[in-house]
Amino acid sequence: MAGRTEPGNRGSGPGRGKPGRGIGLGLALLSAIAFGGSGVAAKPLIEAGLDPLHVVWLRVAGAALVMLPVAWRHRGLLRSRPALLAGFGLLAVAGVQAFYFAALSRIPVGVALLIEYLAPALVLGWVRFVQRRPVTRAAALGVVLAVGGLACVVEVWAGLSFDAVGLLLALGAACCQVGYFVLSDQGSDAGADAPDPLGVIAYGLLVGTAVLTVVARPWGMDWSVLAGDADLDGSAVPAWTLLAWIVLVATVVAYVTGVLSVRRLSPQVAGVVACLEAVIATALAWVVLGEHLSAPQVVGGAIVLVGAFIAQSSAPTEPAVPGAVPAPETELSHSGSPS
Repeated sequence: MAGRTEPGNRGSGPGRGKPGRGIGLGLALLSAIAFGGSGVAAKPLIEAGLDPLHVVWLRVAGAALVMLPVAWRHRGLLRSRPALLAGFGLLAVAGVQAFYFAALSRIPVGVALLIEYLAPALVLGWVRFVQRRPVTRAAALGVVLAVGGLACVVEVWAGLSFDAVGLLLALGAACCQVGYFVLSDQGSDAGADAPDPLGVIAYGLLVGTAVLTVVARPWGMDWSVLAGDADLDGSAVPAWTLLAWIVLVATVVAYVTGVLSVRRLSPQVAGVVACLEAVIATALAWVVLGEHLSAPQVVGGAIVLVGAFIAQSSAPTEPAVPGAVPAPETELSHSGSPS
C-alpha cells in the first residue's frame, strides 16, 4: 500500500512497536477463540431441528441487529466507502458462510474445512503477486506447517472423496476468506482517514443479512425450536442462550477482534493465526460436546501452533535510515471512534 517503506512490516518496525503487535496477536487469538466456539453452540441447535442455513441467517441477522446503532453512527461510510462495505458484506460475511455450507452438502466437513483454511496461503499469494509486497520464507513455512497441521486436525484422510463441484465451492469459501483479511486491511495506513473498522463490520453484517435472507429463506424456519431446550452433551440448555452466544461472541466479538487484529498485524500474519480456529473448535468440541480427539488430531494441533508462531514472528524489521523520523503508529479509526 502507498506510503510504506517496508510493506510487509506490521508491528516490528518503527511504525509499529512491540506493544501494538502484542495487542494485535492477542486480538487475533481472541477472534480465533470466538469464531471457533460457534460450532459448539450451533451443533445442538441443528440437532434440535434448525436447518444449518437458518442458524447462519440467525447468526448474521442477530449480529447485524446488535450492530445497528454502530451502523447509524458511521452512516457517512455509505457515501465514502460503498464498495468496501458491499465487498465486506458479500465476501467476508455472506460469501464465506454460503460457499462453506454449500460445500458441506457435497463433501465431508473435514475436507471442506481444510480447503477453506487454504486462505492463508492464498493471502500470501495475493500479497506477493497482486500487491507485489515482500513475503518472508518463514511466513511461507508457517503457512505450510499450519495447513499440514490442519489436515491432521480434521483427519482429512477419513473422508477423502472427489467431488469437483464440492471442492470448487470450498475453494470459493477460501477465496471469500481471503477477501475478509484483505478488506479488513483496507485503509489501515490512512491515519485519520481510515474507515472505522466497527462501521465496516456493521454494514458488512447488514449486507450479509440481505444476501443470506435470499439464500436461507428464513420465513420457512421452525421458530419454536428457539423456545425449547437443546442437548449439550447430555445437559438441557435453553436454545436461546446458545443463539445469544453465537450472535454476541461467535459473530460480533469475533468479527470486531478479527478486523482490529488485521489492522495491527497484516493480512498474511493474521490469516495464519486464524488457522487456530479449527484447533480451538476441535478442542472445544472435545471439552463441551465430548467429541474426543485422536492422536493425529493432537499432533496436528501442535503443528498448527508451531506454524502460527513462526508466521507471526517472521515480519521483517524495517531497516534504519539515518536521519529518518519514525512514523507514528497508525490509528485504527477516526478520532473519537471506538478502537
